[in-house]
Amino acid sequence: ALAVTSAKRSPAVPDVPTLMESGINVEANLWTGLFATAGTPAKLEICRSLGADDAIDYSVEDFDARTLELTGGAGADVILDNMGASYLDRNLRALAVEGRLVIIGLQGGARAELDIGRLLTHRGAVIATSLRSRPPAAKAAICAGVVKHVWPLVADGTIRPVVHATMPLAEAGRAHALMEAGGHVGKLVLTT
Repeated sequence: ALAVTSAKRSPAVPDVPTLMESGINVEANLWTGLFATAGTPAKLEICRSLGADDAIDYSVEDFDARTLELTGGAGADVILDNMGASYLDRNLRALAVEGRLVIIGLQGGARAELDIGRLLTHRGAVIATSLRSRPPAAKAAICAGVVKHVWPLVADGTIRPVVHATMPLAEAGRAHALMEAGGHVGKLVLTT
């Protein structure tokens, strides 16, 4: 799900931008005014149950227009995007003045045309981040931030994983088929 925040980060939370990569449940506990997008009623309900203030069905709604509506025309302060190229223009339309678009994936492609005028008008920022390409010391710092700010929320049950199914490793093929079909909600866990 694409998570969109509509209000500034809580001042009590230190600036650890990579924590945003952890998902709706984490973000809902660190941010205010959180919106998410999904393509089925079941996934929209999961987003709400994890703490999203509202969930937008991208298969029937223009998420950029809906984000503007939900924020009273202000737009989102932060947009966390796993789609990349295919959503770039719409994300920029949904972005607030001085907003940040954080790209964490390329499911919708790697190349797009950037409307620099729109970005300048909003004094916005486009940030791309990936854990995989970081040096070990940076990964360690991110892990330390997660341990400090997120792990206590996991330990007390505030944040919980969403598991769609658990199955033996021998059924990995079935797990891949479920994932490719896109009907699952949550993680598919393989056990030994």
